[in-house]
Amino acid sequence: MDARERVAVNIRRLRVERGVSQEAFAVDAGVDRTYMSRIERRLENPTVTVLEKIAAALGVEIAALFADPGPEDGAPPSLPAGRKRRKPA
Repeated sequence: MDARERVAVNIRRLRVERGVSQEAFAVDAGVDRTYMSRIERRLENPTVTVLEKIAAALGVEIAALFADPGPEDGAPPSLPAGRKRRKPA
């Protein structure tokens, strides 16, 4: 697994674990939704600055985006269709 794929898998996994839609997450991270989609689909190489924004929005250290996903961390399930409200903290 290359670095771009590892980052994409971790971002999507962490976002889905938090139950946040891609659109809401992109707003939280200050990144365009279509760009976020392209990152998660391994079509973009985000800059370190963008990765810092994403990590901050996820509440993790940037290193967590580069962690090797374990075999139990397969592809995360999709969230139900439609816009999702963020759960209160």
